[in-house]
Amino acid sequence: MLDIKWIRMHQDQVKEAAQNKGVECPLDELLEVDEKKRLLLHQVDQLRTERNRASVQIAQCMAEQNKREAEALKDQVRGWNRTLTEYEEGLAKLEERFKGLMLTVPNLASPDTPLGATDQDNVVQKVVGQPTSLKFEPRDHMQIGEALDLFDFPRGVKVAGSRNYYLKGMGLYLHRAVQQLALDLLSDRGFTVMDVPLMVREETLQNAGFFPAGKDQTYELQDEHKWLVGTSEAPLVSYYADEIIDLSKGPVQLAAVSNCFRKEAGSAGRDVRGLYRVHQFAKVEQVILCENDPATADQMLDQITQNAEDILGLLELPYRVVAVCTGDMGAKNYKQYDIETWMPSRNAYGETHSSSSLLDFQARRSGLRYRDKNGELRYCYTLNNTAVATPRILIPLLENHQQADGSIYLPAALRPYMRGLTAIPNK
Repeated sequence: MLDIKWIRMHQDQVKEAAQNKGVECPLDELLEVDEKKRLLLHQVDQLRTERNRASVQIAQCMAEQNKREAEALKDQVRGWNRTLTEYEEGLAKLEERFKGLMLTVPNLASPDTPLGATDQDNVVQKVVGQPTSLKFEPRDHMQIGEALDLFDFPRGVKVAGSRNYYLKGMGLYLHRAVQQLALDLLSDRGFTVMDVPLMVREETLQNAGFFPAGKDQTYELQDEHKWLVGTSEAPLVSYYADEIIDLSKGPVQLAAVSNCFRKEAGSAGRDVRGLYRVHQFAKVEQVILCENDPATADQMLDQITQNAEDILGLLELPYRVVAVCTGDMGAKNYKQYDIETWMPSRNAYGETHSSSSLLDFQARRSGLRYRDKNGELRYCYTLNNTAVATPRILIPLLENHQQADGSIYLPAALRPYMRGLTAIPNK
């Protein structure tokens, strides 16, 4: 969240950010509740001061055997206590409403974020590699997977409902191989790799900025009062929640591999066919906690994006990087890049990775602080990136690397994780 003091002084900027991101933010109500809360808090503080002063006077009167004045003061204190109870109940309601309204305020967008409403307004930053040109009639990933017995959708739907699947044989090995490749790369680059909780408390998702807006995309375990994560970003960000972090040796670099669960409510069209948008998938996620410095944050954003690009390079896949526009970026993000990988069956690029800088938006919610060089407590900046998401990445892997004989070429970087195979053979 943003600092309420900053919000009061920059109302127009907040309204502009909400409008550009398409976020409903009742800012006028927030400011009204904030003013009422501050006024009532002032009244409560005044009454408490008067009550404390009267308590001292009562003690003096009792010591001086002045019972009449002591009783009069006690009557006055009892009246103040009744008023205080009413005020404190009102203050609690205002505080609860204030917190709820604060959660609707989006992060600002960076000055260089493109203005736009949808992903069609994203701006290409660079293109790496050329779209694959096949000299035979190509198959899409569903045809390839069925022919090579890599996955089974009909039985997935039978067992678990729509957009569920089984990965089989080399399909499972490929799914696991890209994860381990990404983990090894990040570990070699100084990341602490983790396995994280997948069932988390509501405040974990709220503090990471996914709630309240993302509840319709998230699976709730009602009896447990917990939620299934849609990305390990949330438990990674909360790992140091409400702690003072040591950044004296540089940014904290965390990474996790985890299963992820999303309802994907509202998605339609070609995105729901095959492996592109499924309810259960896996991700290797990067999270950075760094000092409260815009230049450092920009450097970290470039670094984690490059990590993802390097993984695509090892997978020998053509891709492009786009600057995400205001209307397509998340409400919590300050700056965002997406990486889109070439998918022959679409004859287009499809999103496979995302990198985001949030400044101190998550840190304020999560209580992530550090001491600067002067010893003063400051909120960290946080960043995140999808190092790899699978099985979605299997779409370009299978489609770009298909061979005329029906086999699938395996990039050299994957072979150690694929039992030494150079290709997935045709059946």
